[in-house]
Amino acid sequence: MTKESLAFPILETERLILRKITPDDANSILSYLSDEEVMKYYGLEPFNTINDALDEISWYQSIHTNSTGIRWGITLKEKGIVIGSCGFHNINPQHFRTEIGFELSKEQWRKGIAVEAVEAILSYGFEYMNFQRIEALIEPPNIPSQKLVEKLGFIREGLLRNYEFTCGKFDDLYMYSLLKQDFDNI
Repeated sequence: MTKESLAFPILETERLILRKITPDDANSILSYLSDEEVMKYYGLEPFNTINDALDEISWYQSIHTNSTGIRWGITLKEKGIVIGSCGFHNINPQHFRTEIGFELSKEQWRKGIAVEAVEAILSYGFEYMNFQRIEALIEPPNIPSQKLVEKLGFIREGLLRNYEFTCGKFDDLYMYSLLKQDFDNI
């Protein structure tokens, strides 16, 4: 793997800068990932310590280094503080597909920030990462995330029963997908 392939892209939207998350962001990460409502569908227990946040940041760095994913910190242009994250994981280059994930600090909910951030990474994923298919796996009770991906053109394909074991229980997940040609037509 070349040094260039590990360069971290910075994405800019009208209100946001999506950037690499570093250990300096651990307090921000801890702040919103310790919130039970934010973590309700995240697949992990709410964070309790700065080490929990540092472990999460380490995971973000490892998926990028191993080319299995990329996770951007969501920041408001005027503040620069990480208020959430979004990105791709489980990248499958052979099949030109990946999964998307995102979360946002509760104080930023219902302001259109998540839609703006996710739209930016979808565009980057299709244009620069050469994805044909981007998937979103969402728990059935997580209506806000379902509405978000549907607003961006994702199609619900079906229910994956007992697909994940997280936080001591099996979770059903809806499988959503967005194809490059569908995104191009939005």
